[in-house]
Amino acid sequence: MKIFPISAAIVVIVVLYAVVFQRDAVRDWLGLTAQTAEVLPEIEKPVDTGTVRVVALASEAQVVESAVIMRGRTEAARQVSVASETSGRVTSPPLRKGSFVDEGQALCQLDPGTREASLAEARARLAEAEGRVPEAQAAVAEANARIAEAEINVNAARQLSADGFASETRVISAEAVQEAALAGLQRARTGVTSAQAGIEAAEAAVAAAEREIERLTIVAPFSGLLETDTAELGTLMQPGSLCATIIQLDPIKLVGFVPETEVANITVGAMATGRLNNGEALMGEVKFLSRSADDTTRTFRVEVEVPNPDLAVGDGQTVEIIVASEGQKAHLIPQSSLTLNDDGVLGVRTIAEDNTALFMPVNLLRDTAEGVWVADLPENINLITIGQEFVTDGVPVTPTYSEAEG
Repeated sequence: MKIFPISAAIVVIVVLYAVVFQRDAVRDWLGLTAQTAEVLPEIEKPVDTGTVRVVALASEAQVVESAVIMRGRTEAARQVSVASETSGRVTSPPLRKGSFVDEGQALCQLDPGTREASLAEARARLAEAEGRVPEAQAAVAEANARIAEAEINVNAARQLSADGFASETRVISAEAVQEAALAGLQRARTGVTSAQAGIEAAEAAVAAAEREIERLTIVAPFSGLLETDTAELGTLMQPGSLCATIIQLDPIKLVGFVPETEVANITVGAMATGRLNNGEALMGEVKFLSRSADDTTRTFRVEVEVPNPDLAVGDGQTVEIIVASEGQKAHLIPQSSLTLNDDGVLGVRTIAEDNTALFMPVNLLRDTAEGVWVADLPENINLITIGQEFVTDGVPVTPTYSEAEG
């Protein structure tokens, strides 16, 4: 073992002991003046009162505008694939993709085939059914008349039989005629009901034939741009066959996904801005905030509606979305003043009313070049900016206040 490293270690230990524990004696031996001693950090020199000197900052809370920033994409307000509801051959020339179409404009026209004839047949059956109703009603009237006549005959037969001028057989015969008249009335009423049912069936057939003819013209459900060509001339369409795809770009939607830690800062109706990759700025309003998180990403869908009258913004563009949220009171403090307590909680040390150190937990909002914004503190605090690591709760302090920068 070499003697020199051991000797050097002993010298270092002696020097450190003299500087730390015999500081005043070393200063006197070196001839340092009181003025020179002031160069040493003030926070390490105890004062006569037994307190610790610290540097503090009187801070007042300010309202900080906050925002939620997310990446997303543009999305068409509406998109639909218009399909055929019936079969037929296309008889109209195609419209090319990129064309603007108005709501109700014809996209595909199909060959009617025999549908006009079917409609004429249905209308004829309706007229025939409507003609049966008066006949059925006349039969009801005739049956009522027969019942009235039979009732008179029954009453007369019973009176004559009671006076001995007619036999009991005549009474029975009159009652039988009356029952037959009642049965005829029931049949006549059934005929009226049947005629009315025939009318309803015929009307349904007419409506079905008319609806089938309406389906021959496939129209745009809303105004927008054709994303595909319409079906080509001569194409045989079947129910479900695609005629065209239409998208609506005015207004355009900005769709983003916000984490659950920020979802409480977004409200429906809040103002929002978006910036495309080409630098174009957009402004709109939050129209939808999902209350169900995505199972995979655990994020919530946010939709911002933005006017797009010139259709300059397309579907699927990347966009940065900034949603404004309500401002909150916060303090702008030096980042170096942040500390941790024994439990690992982030906070700051402040000076209480009795001039003792007091730890307060904080909520870190934003990091800036001037410092950090923290919340969850009182309106006014005396923040220890230098010396917070040398004191704990309840330790008396002697503060020297500094002015806030800027």
